[in-house]
Amino acid sequence: MNSQLDTVAAPAPALAPSRSGKSTTTAVKSRKKSYILFFLTWLLLIATGVLGAFWYTQQLKTQLAADLSLQTQQQLQELQADYQKQLDALKAGMTSDMSKLQAKVDSFNELLAFSKDSANNKTDNSNQLYTQLQEVRKQLDELKKNLDVLR
Repeated sequence: MNSQLDTVAAPAPALAPSRSGKSTTTAVKSRKKSYILFFLTWLLLIATGVLGAFWYTQQLKTQLAADLSLQTQQQLQELQADYQKQLDALKAGMTSDMSKLQAKVDSFNELLAFSKDSANNKTDNSNQLYTQLQEVRKQLDELKKNLDVLR
């Protein structure tokens, strides 16, 4: 094991210059080619890493957009269902209020008809009942307008 370290760590013996000088230029060209190959390999690795990171971020963006769209759709459906439930409750309340008010109007009409029949020239209670009836009708009309707005 020690001999391997010596061979790796020991500098290569210098080539003896020959008369033509071809061996030194061949060694220099070979070293340049190996450096160029080494740098091209690293450049290829770096480019592959950059492209991989770009592809991964695009995949994450696509997945995040899909998840966000799904969540938004679910929240909108929940909001719409809640709104519809509130609207239905409000309509039911308005309908019951209108039916109660209609019952009051009907009873006032009966009372007014009775008071007109039984009234004589000396008492005029029908005007008071008529005024109250008009107020109740105005309230009924307002409730109907509110219900139409809700629809």
